[in-house]
This record gives sequence, structure tokens and C-alpha cells, in this order.
Amino acid sequence: MSLSHRPVAEKDIQIICGFPQSEDELFFLFPMADFPLAPSQLQDAIAQRSDSTVVELDGEVVAFANFYRWEVGGCCSIGNVIVSSVARGRGVGRYLIEQMIDHAFSKYQAAEVTVSCFNQNVAGLLLYPKLGFQPYAVEERKDKKGNQVALIHMRLPRNAT
Repeated sequence: MSLSHRPVAEKDIQIICGFPQSEDELFFLFPMADFPLAPSQLQDAIAQRSDSTVVELDGEVVAFANFYRWEVGGCCSIGNVIVSSVARGRGVGRYLIEQMIDHAFSKYQAAEVTVSCFNQNVAGLLLYPKLGFQPYAVEERKDKKGNQVALIHMRLPRNAT
């Protein structure tokens, strides 16, 4: 198994749009988007964000993430995180988040990296603490059906790595 990462390219957009398998998965990735994810919605998000990155597994695009906040010497916040259903459980998510953390600390000299995860996203809630993230706040939100959900905010200080 060979993992690599690179900046997102136009040819990746359609592939990434196929990753969310349900309305719930899309909500975890991109709460404001409508299911199924349209290329224009993803392109708009990429245009407003920084360092959009894909992970390739044996040459195939299988994961995506970016920063929705990027401050030199401040905070970098990882968002739009998704791993394709065929690559889950194989360390791809860990690799992606590790690359984003490294990028935040090396390119932006970030003081901390944050990530937010909805309470129903068990895979994310189990992964982020393994990488050193600690919860610091819980925000009440509503899902697409109007149900109450919790958005758990986690941080990784630079000195924790």
C-alpha cells in the first residue's frame, strides 16, 4: 500500500464529489452542501479555503481535506475532511490529518491546529484524539433534518507534537 499526497487538481473534483455515500456523510464533510455533492459546491469551498489536499492510495485519489482558517503563527483549522468508502480503515485518514498538521506547523508556523467533528462521526471522534487532539468546546447545531447534534471542537497545540 503506497500513500502520497498533493494539492487538489481540477480532475479530482468529480472523484471527491463521489466520496460522500449518504446525506449524513456529506453533512460531516460539508454541512452547508446539498446531497449529492455537486462539483460547483466543492469548487466554491476550495476557492474560499486554503491548501486543499488529496491523498492517493496506489495512484488513486481516496481522501481530501483543506484549511478553512490559516493564520501564520496562529491557528489552522482543518475542514472538508473525507476518505472514500473503499479506503476507510486503512490508515488513510490518519495519513491525511498528519500531513495537514505537518503543513500547518511548517508552512504557517501555527501555534495550534483545530478540527471539529460531529457527534455522529464515530470514526473521526476516535481518530483525532489518537493524533493528539483534545476536545475544548461543544457547539449545538442542527442537522439537515432539524435534529439537534453536537459539533465537538478539538485542538492540537504546537508543543504537543
